[in-house]
Amino acid sequence: MAMFAMSGVMYAQPDRAPVVFSQTIHEGGGALQIDFAEGAIDLGRAAVVDRIQMAAHAVSVYYGRFPVAKARVLVIPSAGRHGVMQGTTWGAMSGFPAFLRLRVGQRTTADELKVDWVITHELTHTALASLPDDQHWFEEGLASYVEPIARVQAGELAAKSIWADMVSGMPNGEPVAGDRGLDHTHTWGRTYWGGALFCLSADVEIRRQTRNRYGLQDALRAIVAAGDTIDKEMPVESVLRVGDGATHTRVLEEMYVRWSQTAVPVELEALWQQLGVKPDGSLDDAAPESAIRRAITATSR
Repeated sequence: MAMFAMSGVMYAQPDRAPVVFSQTIHEGGGALQIDFAEGAIDLGRAAVVDRIQMAAHAVSVYYGRFPVAKARVLVIPSAGRHGVMQGTTWGAMSGFPAFLRLRVGQRTTADELKVDWVITHELTHTALASLPDDQHWFEEGLASYVEPIARVQAGELAAKSIWADMVSGMPNGEPVAGDRGLDHTHTWGRTYWGGALFCLSADVEIRRQTRNRYGLQDALRAIVAAGDTIDKEMPVESVLRVGDGATHTRVLEEMYVRWSQTAVPVELEALWQQLGVKPDGSLDDAAPESAIRRAITATSR
Protein backbone atom coordinates (compact mmCIF):
# COMPACT_ATOMS: atom_id res chain seq x y z
CA MET A 1 0.00 0.00 0.00
CA ALA A 2 1.32 3.44 -0.91
CA MET A 3 2.24 5.82 1.88
CA PHE A 4 1.38 9.53 1.78
CA ALA A 5 3.27 12.30 3.61
CA MET A 6 1.13 15.03 5.16
CA SER A 7 2.61 17.76 7.36
CA GLY A 8 5.55 15.55 8.25
CA VAL A 9 3.36 12.56 9.23
CA MET A 10 3.03 9.39 7.16
CA TYR A 11 -0.48 8.07 6.49
CA ALA A 12 -1.21 4.68 4.99
CA GLN A 13 -4.28 6.06 3.21
CA PRO A 14 -4.93 9.53 1.75
CA ASP A 15 -8.24 9.95 3.62
CA ARG A 16 -6.84 9.40 7.12
CA ALA A 17 -5.56 12.83 8.15
CA PRO A 18 -7.00 13.99 11.50
CA VAL A 19 -9.96 16.35 10.96
CA VAL A 20 -10.36 19.52 13.02
CA PHE A 21 -13.38 21.06 11.23
CA SER A 22 -16.13 19.68 9.01
CA GLN A 23 -18.97 21.21 7.01
CA THR A 24 -21.41 19.69 4.53
CA ILE A 25 -22.65 21.65 1.53
CA HIS A 26 -25.26 20.72 -1.05
CA GLU A 27 -25.04 21.39 -4.78
CA GLY A 28 -26.80 19.93 -7.80
CA GLY A 29 -28.45 17.17 -5.81
CA GLY A 30 -25.17 16.06 -4.24
CA ALA A 31 -23.80 16.42 -0.72
CA LEU A 32 -20.15 17.37 -0.27
CA GLN A 33 -18.58 16.82 3.14
CA ILE A 34 -15.68 19.25 3.44
CA ASP A 35 -13.16 18.32 6.12
CA PHE A 36 -10.18 20.41 7.16
CA ALA A 37 -7.00 18.89 8.48
CA GLU A 38 -4.98 20.72 11.12
CA GLY A 39 -3.32 23.92 9.98
CA ALA A 40 -4.04 27.58 9.38
CA ILE A 41 -5.53 29.25 6.31
CA ASP A 42 -5.21 33.02 6.51
CA LEU A 43 -8.39 33.70 4.52
CA GLY A 44 -10.37 31.45 6.81
CA ARG A 45 -12.02 28.13 6.11
CA ALA A 46 -15.27 29.75 4.93
CA ALA A 47 -13.51 31.19 1.88
CA VAL A 48 -12.27 27.75 0.87
CA VAL A 49 -15.72 26.24 1.40
CA ASP A 50 -17.23 28.96 -0.78
CA ARG A 51 -14.73 28.23 -3.56
CA ILE A 52 -15.48 24.51 -3.41
CA GLN A 53 -19.20 25.29 -3.62
CA MET A 54 -18.59 27.50 -6.67
CA ALA A 55 -16.61 24.73 -8.34
CA ALA A 56 -19.30 22.16 -7.54
CA HIS A 57 -21.88 24.51 -9.01
CA ALA A 58 -19.95 24.79 -12.28
CA VAL A 59 -19.68 21.01 -12.54
CA SER A 60 -23.40 20.68 -11.79
CA VAL A 61 -24.28 23.22 -14.48
CA TYR A 62 -22.24 21.34 -17.09
CA TYR A 63 -23.55 17.88 -16.21
CA GLY A 64 -27.08 18.94 -15.30
CA ARG A 65 -26.50 17.65 -11.75
CA PHE A 66 -23.65 16.90 -9.42
CA PRO A 67 -22.26 13.61 -10.72
CA VAL A 68 -22.34 11.60 -7.47
CA ALA A 69 -24.72 11.60 -4.52
CA LYS A 70 -21.96 12.09 -1.95
CA ALA A 71 -18.39 13.28 -2.02
CA ARG A 72 -15.80 13.99 0.63
CA VAL A 73 -13.25 16.77 0.24
CA LEU A 74 -10.24 16.77 2.58
CA VAL A 75 -8.47 20.13 2.70
CA ILE A 76 -4.89 20.00 3.95
CA PRO A 77 -3.40 23.43 4.74
CA SER A 78 0.23 23.90 3.72
CA ALA A 79 2.15 26.30 5.96
CA GLY A 80 3.59 29.38 4.30
CA ARG A 81 2.46 28.44 0.77
CA HIS A 82 0.13 30.08 -1.76
CA GLY A 83 -2.72 28.80 -3.91
CA VAL A 84 -4.44 25.47 -4.40
CA MET A 85 -1.24 23.53 -4.80
CA GLN A 86 -2.42 20.04 -5.65
CA GLY A 87 -5.55 17.93 -5.91
CA THR A 88 -6.19 14.21 -6.30
CA THR A 89 -9.48 12.37 -6.67
CA TRP A 90 -10.31 8.76 -5.90
CA GLY A 91 -13.50 6.72 -6.25
CA ALA A 92 -15.32 4.59 -3.66
CA MET A 93 -13.29 5.43 -0.56
CA SER A 94 -14.47 5.20 3.07
CA GLY A 95 -18.15 5.03 2.14
CA PHE A 96 -18.08 7.95 -0.30
CA PRO A 97 -18.49 7.51 -4.05
CA ALA A 98 -15.82 10.19 -4.51
CA PHE A 99 -12.99 11.45 -2.30
CA LEU A 100 -10.89 14.53 -3.10
CA ARG A 101 -7.72 15.59 -1.33
CA LEU A 102 -6.73 19.25 -1.78
CA ARG A 103 -3.55 20.91 -0.57
CA VAL A 104 -4.23 24.63 -0.01
CA GLY A 105 -1.53 27.12 0.90
CA GLN A 106 -1.87 28.94 4.19
CA ARG A 107 -1.07 32.28 2.52
CA THR A 108 -3.53 31.89 -0.36
CA THR A 109 -5.08 35.25 -1.28
CA ALA A 110 -8.67 35.93 -2.32
CA ASP A 111 -7.51 36.60 -5.89
CA GLU A 112 -5.58 33.32 -6.04
CA LEU A 113 -8.59 31.41 -4.82
CA LYS A 114 -10.90 33.18 -7.26
CA VAL A 115 -8.90 32.15 -10.33
CA ASP A 116 -8.16 28.60 -9.16
CA TRP A 117 -8.97 25.85 -11.66
CA VAL A 118 -7.70 22.85 -9.70
CA ILE A 119 -10.82 22.34 -7.57
CA THR A 120 -13.15 22.36 -10.58
CA HIS A 121 -10.80 20.02 -12.46
CA GLU A 122 -10.79 17.54 -9.59
CA LEU A 123 -14.57 17.65 -9.12
CA THR A 124 -14.96 16.96 -12.84
CA HIS A 125 -13.18 13.64 -12.33
CA THR A 126 -16.17 12.43 -10.32
CA ALA A 127 -18.24 12.32 -13.54
CA LEU A 128 -16.28 9.53 -15.24
CA ALA A 129 -15.70 5.90 -14.29
CA SER A 130 -12.23 4.88 -13.16
CA LEU A 131 -10.53 3.58 -16.29
CA PRO A 132 -7.52 1.28 -16.83
CA ASP A 133 -4.11 2.93 -16.61
CA ASP A 134 -3.67 3.09 -20.39
CA GLN A 135 -6.70 5.38 -20.61
CA HIS A 136 -5.51 7.79 -17.94
CA TRP A 137 -5.23 10.30 -20.79
CA PHE A 138 -9.01 10.26 -21.22
CA GLU A 139 -9.62 10.90 -17.53
CA GLU A 140 -7.19 13.82 -17.38
CA GLY A 141 -7.91 15.15 -20.87
CA LEU A 142 -11.64 15.17 -20.23
CA ALA A 143 -11.27 17.04 -16.93
CA SER A 144 -8.89 19.50 -18.60
CA TYR A 145 -11.36 20.15 -21.44
CA VAL A 146 -14.56 20.32 -19.38
CA GLU A 147 -13.26 22.44 -16.48
CA PRO A 148 -12.99 25.79 -18.31
CA ILE A 149 -16.17 25.21 -20.32
CA ALA A 150 -18.11 24.45 -17.14
CA ARG A 151 -16.81 27.67 -15.60
CA VAL A 152 -17.94 29.65 -18.64
CA GLN A 153 -21.40 28.10 -18.47
CA ALA A 154 -21.58 28.94 -14.76
CA GLY A 155 -20.66 32.57 -15.43
CA GLU A 156 -17.18 32.44 -13.88
CA LEU A 157 -15.18 32.98 -17.06
CA ALA A 158 -15.61 34.71 -20.40
CA ALA A 159 -15.68 32.42 -23.43
CA LYS A 160 -12.96 34.45 -25.12
CA SER A 161 -10.49 33.67 -22.36
CA ILE A 162 -10.79 29.90 -22.63
CA TRP A 163 -10.46 29.85 -26.42
CA ALA A 164 -7.30 31.91 -26.07
CA ASP A 165 -5.99 29.33 -23.59
CA MET A 166 -6.84 26.52 -26.02
CA VAL A 167 -4.97 28.24 -28.85
CA SER A 168 -1.85 28.40 -26.70
CA GLY A 169 -2.27 25.04 -24.97
CA MET A 170 -3.66 22.55 -27.49
CA PRO A 171 -0.41 22.29 -29.53
CA ASN A 172 1.11 20.60 -26.45
CA GLY A 173 -1.19 17.67 -27.14
CA GLU A 174 -0.09 17.02 -30.70
CA PRO A 175 1.90 13.82 -31.35
CA VAL A 176 5.64 14.05 -31.95
CA ALA A 177 8.13 11.62 -33.43
CA GLY A 178 7.86 8.18 -31.89
CA ASP A 179 4.26 8.61 -30.72
CA ARG A 180 2.36 5.30 -30.67
CA GLY A 181 -1.14 6.60 -29.89
CA LEU A 182 -2.68 7.86 -26.68
CA ASP A 183 -2.92 4.43 -25.03
CA HIS A 184 0.83 3.94 -25.44
CA THR A 185 2.32 7.43 -25.12
CA HIS A 186 2.12 8.54 -21.50
CA THR A 187 3.88 11.89 -21.61
CA TRP A 188 2.52 14.94 -19.79
CA GLY A 189 1.58 16.68 -23.05
CA ARG A 190 -0.25 13.72 -24.52
CA THR A 191 -1.96 12.78 -21.25
CA TYR A 192 -3.43 16.19 -20.45
CA TRP A 193 -3.42 18.21 -23.66
CA GLY A 194 -3.62 15.20 -25.97
CA GLY A 195 -6.67 14.00 -24.08
CA ALA A 196 -8.16 17.49 -24.21
CA LEU A 197 -7.46 17.65 -27.95
CA PHE A 198 -9.31 14.35 -28.38
CA CYS A 199 -12.29 15.83 -26.51
CA LEU A 200 -12.31 19.06 -28.53
CA SER A 201 -12.07 17.14 -31.81
CA ALA A 202 -14.85 14.79 -30.72
CA ASP A 203 -17.06 17.68 -29.62
CA VAL A 204 -16.68 19.41 -32.98
CA GLU A 205 -17.21 16.20 -34.96
CA ILE A 206 -20.36 15.25 -33.02
CA ARG A 207 -21.76 18.70 -33.71
CA ARG A 208 -20.84 18.48 -37.38
CA GLN A 209 -22.54 15.11 -37.79
CA THR A 210 -25.68 16.14 -35.90
CA ARG A 211 -25.91 19.67 -37.34
CA ASN A 212 -25.11 21.07 -33.91
CA ARG A 213 -28.03 19.33 -32.24
CA TYR A 214 -25.77 17.29 -29.96
CA GLY A 215 -22.29 17.72 -28.57
CA LEU A 216 -19.83 16.04 -26.22
CA GLN A 217 -21.74 17.52 -23.29
CA ASP A 218 -24.77 15.37 -24.18
CA ALA A 219 -22.58 12.27 -24.29
CA LEU A 220 -21.03 13.06 -20.91
CA ARG A 221 -24.38 13.75 -19.29
CA ALA A 222 -25.57 10.36 -20.50
CA ILE A 223 -22.52 8.69 -18.98
CA VAL A 224 -23.33 10.25 -15.61
CA ALA A 225 -27.02 9.33 -15.95
CA ALA A 226 -25.99 5.72 -16.55
CA GLY A 227 -24.05 5.76 -13.27
CA ASP A 228 -20.66 5.38 -14.95
CA THR A 229 -19.04 7.66 -12.37
CA ILE A 230 -15.74 7.53 -10.51
CA ASP A 231 -16.92 4.91 -8.01
CA LYS A 232 -17.13 2.35 -10.83
CA GLU A 233 -14.25 0.63 -12.61
CA MET A 234 -15.10 0.16 -16.27
CA PRO A 235 -13.45 -0.37 -19.65
CA VAL A 236 -13.34 2.79 -21.73
CA GLU A 237 -15.17 1.12 -24.62
CA SER A 238 -18.30 0.65 -22.46
CA VAL A 239 -18.27 4.28 -21.34
CA LEU A 240 -17.84 5.60 -24.87
CA ARG A 241 -20.65 3.39 -26.14
CA VAL A 242 -23.03 5.03 -23.67
CA GLY A 243 -21.90 8.48 -24.80
CA ASP A 244 -22.34 7.67 -28.48
CA GLY A 245 -25.82 6.32 -27.82
CA ALA A 246 -26.87 9.72 -26.48
CA THR A 247 -25.67 11.57 -29.58
CA HIS A 248 -26.83 8.95 -32.10
CA THR A 249 -23.33 8.79 -33.56
CA ARG A 250 -20.25 6.57 -33.26
CA VAL A 251 -17.81 9.44 -33.00
CA LEU A 252 -16.29 8.56 -29.62
CA GLU A 253 -15.90 4.85 -30.33
CA GLU A 254 -14.46 5.34 -33.80
CA MET A 255 -12.10 8.11 -32.72
CA TYR A 256 -10.88 5.99 -29.82
CA VAL A 257 -9.97 3.11 -32.13
CA ARG A 258 -7.73 5.42 -34.17
CA TRP A 259 -6.36 7.81 -31.58
CA SER A 260 -5.55 5.16 -28.98
CA GLN A 261 -3.27 3.14 -31.27
CA THR A 262 -1.79 5.61 -33.73
CA ALA A 263 -0.51 9.18 -33.79
CA VAL A 264 -3.36 11.33 -35.13
CA PRO A 265 -2.33 14.95 -35.72
CA VAL A 266 -4.93 17.72 -35.77
CA GLU A 267 -4.75 20.59 -38.22
CA LEU A 268 -5.26 23.14 -35.49
CA GLU A 269 -4.79 26.21 -37.64
CA ALA A 270 -7.57 25.06 -39.98
CA LEU A 271 -9.79 24.10 -37.03
CA TRP A 272 -9.42 27.53 -35.42
CA GLN A 273 -10.26 29.20 -38.72
CA GLN A 274 -13.41 27.12 -39.09
CA LEU A 275 -14.51 27.84 -35.51
CA GLY A 276 -13.63 31.51 -35.74
CA VAL A 277 -10.84 31.56 -33.17
CA LYS A 278 -8.05 33.92 -34.19
CA PRO A 279 -4.39 33.39 -33.23
CA ASP A 280 -4.68 35.99 -30.45
CA GLY A 281 -7.78 34.26 -29.09
CA SER A 282 -10.25 36.84 -30.36
CA LEU A 283 -13.44 35.45 -31.87
CA ASP A 284 -14.97 35.78 -35.34
CA ASP A 285 -18.70 35.11 -35.46
CA ALA A 286 -18.65 35.19 -39.26
CA ALA A 287 -16.51 32.03 -39.47
CA PRO A 288 -18.11 28.96 -41.09
CA GLU A 289 -18.47 26.97 -37.85
CA SER A 290 -18.70 29.77 -35.31
CA ALA A 291 -22.12 28.41 -34.30
CA ILE A 292 -20.40 25.21 -33.16
CA ARG A 293 -17.92 27.23 -31.09
CA ARG A 294 -20.72 29.21 -29.46
CA ALA A 295 -22.74 26.05 -28.76
CA ILE A 296 -19.82 24.42 -26.95
CA THR A 297 -19.78 27.11 -24.26
CA ALA A 298 -23.50 27.94 -24.22
CA THR A 299 -25.45 26.86 -21.15
CA SER A 300 -27.03 23.58 -22.16
CA ARG A 301 -30.74 22.96 -22.21
